[in-house]
Amino acid sequence: MAEMRKERGYKKQLLVLPFDHRASFQEKMFGIKGTPTPEQTLEIQSYKDIIFEGFEKAVKSGLPREIMGVLVDEQFGENVIKKAKSAGFTVCVCVEKSGQEEFDFEYPNYQEHIEKYQPDIIKVLVRYNPEAEKQMNERQATKLAELSRYLDKANKKYMFELLVPPTEEQLVRCGGDKAKYDVNLRPSLMVKAIEELQKHGVEADIWKLEGLDKREDFEKVCVAARQGGRTQVGCIVLGRGENEAKVREWLKVGANVEGVVGFAVGRTVFWEPLKLYREKKCTREEASQRMATTYGNLCRLWLEERA
Repeated sequence: MAEMRKERGYKKQLLVLPFDHRASFQEKMFGIKGTPTPEQTLEIQSYKDIIFEGFEKAVKSGLPREIMGVLVDEQFGENVIKKAKSAGFTVCVCVEKSGQEEFDFEYPNYQEHIEKYQPDIIKVLVRYNPEAEKQMNERQATKLAELSRYLDKANKKYMFELLVPPTEEQLVRCGGDKAKYDVNLRPSLMVKAIEELQKHGVEADIWKLEGLDKREDFEKVCVAARQGGRTQVGCIVLGRGENEAKVREWLKVGANVEGVVGFAVGRTVFWEPLKLYREKKCTREEASQRMATTYGNLCRLWLEERA
């Protein structure tokens, strides 16, 4: 175990291609429910390899490799973890159980798995609404604070993907309109969620956040993430499977907000090309090239906005 780390936060920019999807990926792409067979697992792994090929092609097209990263899972992405590490990319690995409403660890002995793969960044996906069931929020915060303490000792960076799904009552307040909830209620709930989690001892280096439509909302969320001396903590924008036009909007809004250091956009990049490949409407080479083009375009948009 490394010595306790002294500095929190993330100083570089970070442009991530996330493809750590598991339950949703195997079900929606392959129609597999439950535990996949060894043959099915190999097929899913091969699709993760194609995404990584697309990522590599994008980087080779002239992107700054020192800020490029992949976020992948151990179950289907072990091969990618090894390749990305040996190529010198930033490697993020998820530790949450897939498809759960309430956060739990994929492996009870998650520490051993982190020590085995030695990723640069550990990521959790958490659904946390401050106005949702208090006991569930408490249970989640306790586990997430435990992970925080472990990562401090292991000298690993902590990426926290915060999703704030609406409660039934909140949706009613927005007339059942999810888009209205996203604009009117979610931003302030995100701030509250970050503050509550910090009070519980959750110390993220990077907050991975759902896109926001207004610059001032990004600013408020970043202020919350960086309060109390956490001046180096970074926020990155996630794509939420939206179309490319919507993702581009979010990136433009967030790119020059102090505290926003990058993005993580996955399904927007890889879903359609993989679907075409699966339906034999394009070759593996064409599928990875389509991903490289979309991801490369988003990275260039980001870098131009920052410049």
